[in-house]
Amino acid sequence: MTDSTALPFLPGYCFTDPTKVQFHRAQTMTYKNGFAVPKGCDVAGLTQADIDELANLEPSLTYGTSKADPPQDFVPAHVAFDKKVLLFNAYFKQTLNESEKEYFRVRPVKIYYYLEDDSISVVEPIVENSGIPQGKLLKRQRLPKNDQGEHWLWKDLNIGNDVVFYGKTFHIYACNNYTKEFMASEGIILNPEEACPADPYTLSRKEPQHSYVTPATFDKLKQFIDLDRQVLRFYAVWDDRHNMFGVMRPYTLHYYRVDDTIEVREQRQPNDGHDPFPVLIGRKKIPKCRKSIPSNFPSAVMEISEHEITEWLSDKDLKVGETVMIMDRPFFLYDCDDATRGYYQQRYGVTFNSVPVELGEGKVEVKREIPPYNGFGSPQDSKQNCLSLIAQPPKKDVMKMLENDLKILRYAAVMESAHPEDKNRRFIISYSLAKDEMQIYEPHQRNAGIIEGKFLEYSQVRKPGTSVDNPEYYTPGDFAIGATIEVFSRKFKIVDCDLYVLKYLETNASKFPAATIESIKAAHADKL
Repeated sequence: MTDSTALPFLPGYCFTDPTKVQFHRAQTMTYKNGFAVPKGCDVAGLTQADIDELANLEPSLTYGTSKADPPQDFVPAHVAFDKKVLLFNAYFKQTLNESEKEYFRVRPVKIYYYLEDDSISVVEPIVENSGIPQGKLLKRQRLPKNDQGEHWLWKDLNIGNDVVFYGKTFHIYACNNYTKEFMASEGIILNPEEACPADPYTLSRKEPQHSYVTPATFDKLKQFIDLDRQVLRFYAVWDDRHNMFGVMRPYTLHYYRVDDTIEVREQRQPNDGHDPFPVLIGRKKIPKCRKSIPSNFPSAVMEISEHEITEWLSDKDLKVGETVMIMDRPFFLYDCDDATRGYYQQRYGVTFNSVPVELGEGKVEVKREIPPYNGFGSPQDSKQNCLSLIAQPPKKDVMKMLENDLKILRYAAVMESAHPEDKNRRFIISYSLAKDEMQIYEPHQRNAGIIEGKFLEYSQVRKPGTSVDNPEYYTPGDFAIGATIEVFSRKFKIVDCDLYVLKYLETNASKFPAATIESIKAAHADKL
């Protein structure tokens, strides 16, 4: 049989031995004196030399030798130094030729050195409202060191050294702890750290430290907290009658305790003939005497500033019954309010009494008389035009209209006339309780020869004998059965009414005459 060891150990190339009858695994150990020792004889047909050869045999591939594995201790640089960055703090000085307040500017930066590819980036921290383009000055890249093709490496960076990137010099003055540990592990000794110089212009802009010690003088903040909204009110008059067209005009003087300012406001009167300027003097501090100014003050200057004023008006200078000069105008204080009296009584022990002042000739009250009715429109319209400048319709009693809406009292009447053709005419008088108006309607009659329709539109009818200026109008109390009413020189006699009229009059019997109710009851006696 062909030896199968020369064939590769692959499927289809392996064959079994048909003469083999024992398939057990032979023992390789035996016991001797109670101890297990290896057998010295052949094991499974292998001698000791074959076993030693197999132990030291290195198998080889059928299709050639494989590529040698790299040594286990080799690690690529991009893996070993991934995300490992050295940080150096540096600064550079920027020369300024166009500014008068500064000659140079100190700009701190951060230098990042990436160990995986020896690249460098320079970033300047952003300062809010600096007005300078800041942020990333140099993007991440390998920076050339000289013209020979060399680049900056981490070995060239040290505290206290100057590095030049594209013609700009950066001075390194500090680094972080990781950079110190990395340099120490590589055997590089770093120089001691330095302090970053301050920017001269930034120092000049810093405000002095606020002092929280209360000064010995009066504290304005405490004055504002304690005296805010406390105002003294005086009533004054300005007598300007010595000038042409001058009058004695009333004013209100307000003294604000929070900042010792004074405001003068005019007391407006309706139809006083003056322009509507309510504020005579705006709120401000008033000097005691405007003429007491230093002799060296230039006469050409019109306005006086606070530097020339030595004394200002205060609450001690305001007293009821005295005259105070404000902007060269004499104001006589004749009264004040109760709060101001209480303030002066509590603080200064002074009691103020009102001083009577004649503010001028009293106005003559003109009695308004309504002119007589001229016959145009209704008297209510004419009276309403006299009460307002702009013509408006007469006002109506809305509540009465809502309560008596759709309530109509109807009466039957005949016309009393000297003409024989008017004797048989019949009329229906409708009285509206919502508007107190009456309407006269003539119904249709066959062969009467008179056109039916409205004889009178809804209107108020004045009783005969009453004046036009003080009229009296017909009411439901005047419509008794058998009574005669006169409407615009025509007489009508009431002969009948609806049953609703009797019910309404009995419900409101206190408002109508008893004779009217009794006459309607007698007319409806057969229906009740």
